[in-house]
Amino acid sequence: MVVIEPAITKDEEGDVMTGREASDGFETASEGTDGGSDNEEQQQKQEKQNVSPPKDDSYEDASNNDELEQKALVQANDAKLEGNKLFAAAQYEEALSQYEVALQVAPNLPSFVELRSVCHANRAICFLKLGKYEDTIKECTKAIELNPSYMKALVRRGEAHEKLEHFEEAIADLKTILELDPSNEQAKRSIFRLEPKAAEKREQMKEEMIGKLRK
Repeated sequence: MVVIEPAITKDEEGDVMTGREASDGFETASEGTDGGSDNEEQQQKQEKQNVSPPKDDSYEDASNNDELEQKALVQANDAKLEGNKLFAAAQYEEALSQYEVALQVAPNLPSFVELRSVCHANRAICFLKLGKYEDTIKECTKAIELNPSYMKALVRRGEAHEKLEHFEEAIADLKTILELDPSNEQAKRSIFRLEPKAAEKREQMKEEMIGKLRK
């Protein structure tokens, strides 16, 4: 007996290809049956399920910023403390360098205002000890800009102004101190002592101006 095997038709071959292509996510021109459409919908649903939601980096960025700020704060404080040790040992130039390091490390942010103002005031007293009164005034002014009620910075700037015979400016700083602390007897005595000098300097400057006009 001869057994005749059924031939594979083009339609059958097309179904095989269609099935593979459907599973691969592609659609062929021969697909038009409901089965092919169902497979496509299932594939699309599966792809949607596999899509990850967009990643929110805001929390991670905030966490990284906090870590960086904390690290900067530690480094700046270490440099400031080292500067304090050097100042206590009368190594004023070296102390200045350490306070500068602290200022470079500490970013100009609200959370670092106090640290930065202290470092500027500490640099000011180093310059005061070195007799560099103009630099003292500059550093005190930076400290006061960050903290307008910084008493020590006002006192040191007043001292530097007096050394340079800027009596009017020294008196202005002393009056600011009295506004902040009306019971400050030292500021009162200093104003009483400096006012005659300021008046004398005004007269001297007036005479010099008159003398220049006569020439």
